[in-house]
Amino acid sequence: MNPQAAMNASNPSVQGPHRGSLLKTAGEPLERARSAMLMIHGRGASAEDILSLALELNVAGFACLAPQAVNNTWYPNPFHTPLAENEPWLSSALDRMDEVIAAIGKAGIPPERTFLLGFSQGACLALEYAARHARRYGGLAGLSGALIGPDNLPRNYAGSLDGTPVFLGCSDMDPYVPKERVEAATRVLQSLGGRVTQRLYPKMGHVVNPDEIEFVRGLMQAGLARP
Repeated sequence: MNPQAAMNASNPSVQGPHRGSLLKTAGEPLERARSAMLMIHGRGASAEDILSLALELNVAGFACLAPQAVNNTWYPNPFHTPLAENEPWLSSALDRMDEVIAAIGKAGIPPERTFLLGFSQGACLALEYAARHARRYGGLAGLSGALIGPDNLPRNYAGSLDGTPVFLGCSDMDPYVPKERVEAATRVLQSLGGRVTQRLYPKMGHVVNPDEIEFVRGLMQAGLARP
């Protein structure tokens, strides 16, 4: 069974509503790629939507993989609500990400050549996954997102990002993600050993802008250049 077929097959390791969700790909075939990027779409969007960003990034040598949320939503309530109110969807979404990461590793691409990127709800998932599974990644990009859970949630994550380059980009007046939550995520990820670049864009909408694309492209190119 090829890697994509294996990841699209129903797997008992993925519990909850996202078990067996589809996986879309772009770029190099996983078995021939030098690096991989796991791309997580936002609420109401699709795997195809986030993969369109791969076309804009346009870095050769990358396999881009995008799982599809059931009903186009990874979890039902806002990211800042108590964790229990987003279960079992949240845990199922993180399990699905873990499954794809494991398959990337089985294809011969280690974590330090694996990138995580998400937009909006997908950015929240990507950041939360990396914090809960802290290790050296090729890179981490949260576009209009923050860590999941209420403001007063203790952030007692284990492990270390070990110098992982991290990019957090968001509007300074985003209607869904307060800038204070982006700043809080920056502090947490720095405390975990991430090399964080944070950019808050004045009066930008809930979108991805060209500066963010250029910065992420640079992270990807730098990752390919590392031995």
